[in-house]
Amino acid sequence: MKSTGIIRRIDELGRLVIPKEIRRVYGLDTGVGVDIYTDGDMVILEKHKETCAFCNEHKEEFHDFKGVKICNECYNELTKK
Repeated sequence: MKSTGIIRRIDELGRLVIPKEIRRVYGLDTGVGVDIYTDGDMVILEKHKETCAFCNEHKEEFHDFKGVKICNECYNELTKK
């Protein structure tokens, strides 16, 4: 991992501000989901990637069925006659 040299303090509500430069580089615009992981004493933030509700795979395209994201493969399997 590469250190940015930037230090931010957590406020009394537990919030942490991600610097604008980092948000811009990684496409973390307002409203973008962020997944939070832990590994030992590290906290890891990752831009959320949409996954299929059935196979849990990350895909580029989804069908939206009543607010549920379904990949093309699962959609085709569900709609087979």
